[in-house]
Amino acid sequence: MPFDHIVSRFFPHTHYQVQSGETGWNNTTRYVETEEGRYVLRIYETHRESAKIRFEHEVLLALDTCQLPVATPIPMRTVEGDTYVLVEDGSERYACMFRYLPGVRPNGMLKETAYSKGQVMGILSKALANVQVSVPPAYPPYYELDSAHPTCSQEKIAAFCLTPPAPFEDQADELKEIYSALMNFRAHVPELRALPHQLVHGDVNDSNLLVHEQKQLEISAVLDFEFCTLDLRAMEPAVVLSGMLVEEPAWDAIDAFLRGYRSVIQLSEEERRAMPFLIQLRKLDVFVHFLGRYFDQVDRSEVLVEQIQDAAKGLRMLHIHNQRIKEFIEATV
Repeated sequence: MPFDHIVSRFFPHTHYQVQSGETGWNNTTRYVETEEGRYVLRIYETHRESAKIRFEHEVLLALDTCQLPVATPIPMRTVEGDTYVLVEDGSERYACMFRYLPGVRPNGMLKETAYSKGQVMGILSKALANVQVSVPPAYPPYYELDSAHPTCSQEKIAAFCLTPPAPFEDQADELKEIYSALMNFRAHVPELRALPHQLVHGDVNDSNLLVHEQKQLEISAVLDFEFCTLDLRAMEPAVVLSGMLVEEPAWDAIDAFLRGYRSVIQLSEEERRAMPFLIQLRKLDVFVHFLGRYFDQVDRSEVLVEQIQDAAKGLRMLHIHNQRIKEFIEATV
């Protein structure tokens, strides 16, 4: 699609070139080269709600005043002073521009990088705890799955998991495992609501982090605050650990991440006890998120099949390593 009508709102008198590059699951990303420097163009694909973008951008503008030792995206303003614009193609999507942050994606399984990631998450968490914005969070906490994913009602999830449609019949056993875990999770929601809450990034993984190209062991930037919201403080490290707990967990890296986080933030006993459950919640939430994208016809069935397989594999892995995970958290957080 042409991007002139978007870029010209931010740079009306500048020559520029639009280039493709690395992108994620959720949004369309392009890189804009101008005479003044490089910028990132984002078109939001996961929603059509300006309130969500306004909240994200207010958080980012507030963080920009905190003088953090790690970079975060800075939203650009149009000539009218807005930080996002409506895409003029009838799709009701929104677009924005950020200053480009240099760097490359890290290998979060290296001990040194994992420790840096833990420190950065602690520093960012402390900053977010003090951020004040003028609009309410647009997303509910992770544990409010029904509110977070309105397309996926309990009834629709049950019907899909227990009687999967034709493209997903081969995943019937995996879907039953996921559904059982979802039902077990719902019984624990009241106790989660009592844990400490604050603003969290909510989606920290290696694809949303950068390291310096010449210094690849230290995290230099945290990207993509789209899902930032008021949630459990302990959800932030739980999300990171969920991404690190793969088939063959790198326990040295997990230990290093926890030590890095602990050097900045000490979780309460109740938060530590809830951590394995929150790791599971993250894996369930990712499944429900992509199920909603499938229902909304954003993704094809092949994408959801991959997410079903990943979720089921992750739940089995958590079951196998549950005791060891608890021991690591108690020893190092």
